[in-house]
Amino acid sequence: MTSSPEAQPATTISLKISSLDALSLLAGRLASALPEHAFVSLSGDLGAGKTTFVKAVAAAIGIDACEVISPTFGLIHIHIATDVTRSASPQSIRLVHADLYRLTGPGDLHEIGWEEAIAAPCWVFLEWGSRVAAALPAARLDITIEIDSMTARTFTFTSCQFHCLAVLDQLLESPVELPRSP
Repeated sequence: MTSSPEAQPATTISLKISSLDALSLLAGRLASALPEHAFVSLSGDLGAGKTTFVKAVAAAIGIDACEVISPTFGLIHIHIATDVTRSASPQSIRLVHADLYRLTGPGDLHEIGWEEAIAAPCWVFLEWGSRVAAALPAARLDITIEIDSMTARTFTFTSCQFHCLAVLDQLLESPVELPRSP
């Protein structure tokens, strides 16, 4: 007996976002789908919207988006919020936002306090993870952001291990439709 392609969980999905409102919707969906501990690696050209997306995720869990700025010079920013998206029991979420653009390799992680930053349970949103690819955990969600126009972006979500497949499924099963890329 063979299973149909629909029965297999997706390992990669792409969604087109045409506005900041759609971005906020997508970020809210992701925030409600992420497990208690999550590692998200963001990639895309300069100006693609990596920090803007982290701001939207932060806003979805109750962090003031104005507090979330690009960590290009600070390298690691830590934000704490009570997650209001989880209706059963709101919980404190520690969001670690890092930008590794200025690093030259995994050896630089120790110098910036990486191990201490991610030691406690948290959501890690990492920009420019390719700079330290060898040090990235296998259990992660990779998000690539492609610029389609001044306001439109294509988000490609890739589950690097089984643990993130449920996140992709929830992004696809949400009641409000987001355009899916062909």
